Amino acid sequence: MQLTTQTDYALRTLMYLATRTERSTVADVSLLFGISSNHVAKVVNLLSRYGYLRSIRGIGGGIELAKSPEEIRIGDVIERMEGDLHLLSCVGSDDSCVIHSFCKLKDVLAEAEQIQKEYLDSVTLADVVPTRRQLKRVES
Repeated sequence: MQLTTQTDYALRTLMYLATRTERSTVADVSLLFGISSNHVAKVVNLLSRYGYLRSIRGIGGGIELAKSPEEIRIGDVIERMEGDLHLLSCVGSDDSCVIHSFCKLKDVLAEAEQIQKEYLDSVTLADVVPTRRQLKRVES
């Protein structure tokens, strides 16, 4: 599985915000990672809709985590951002090809997906967040 750029930016945004005690901005995230503020804004919009972020408009506004890093499961974020995570379409359906009813590969891939999902669901944002000191080194 290869994650989309959108999911990559979403995970980076969450990691960045997890190091902050104050609100940040889309521009802050964009500047640190050297990515388009338009892309970050789209990701922030989705993360807000999914309940991971709070986005406050106006003076004193900005973006912040809506949940603690310990409550945010990496697997959940990836699944929300990516949608269908099946390695092949046959894993998620009952009739995608003529050998589907007796195909052993489908079962192997389904098990691999399950193992991957269980692992990613066991990892929280708190487990992967960098320290403020680490981020300070790249901000300078």
